[in-house]
Amino acid sequence: MAGSQWDVLGNLDSFPRIPVDPEAVTATGILTAIGAAVITLIGAILGGLAGMRYHRKIDRVGLGR
Repeated sequence: MAGSQWDVLGNLDSFPRIPVDPEAVTATGILTAIGAAVITLIGAILGGLAGMRYHRKIDRVGLGR
């Protein structure tokens, strides 16, 4: 995406290279980022629902006194 001038690992010959074209790596990176964002969003929604349920229970018990 940034070009070959920023390919630091390409300039070092001591690291093993996987024969993959840059377009495939970029597409995989984009899909991974989208997947991580979706998983994070689902976790946030589930956590919010669990917290809301817990606090509604606590509020019901606390208001009964």
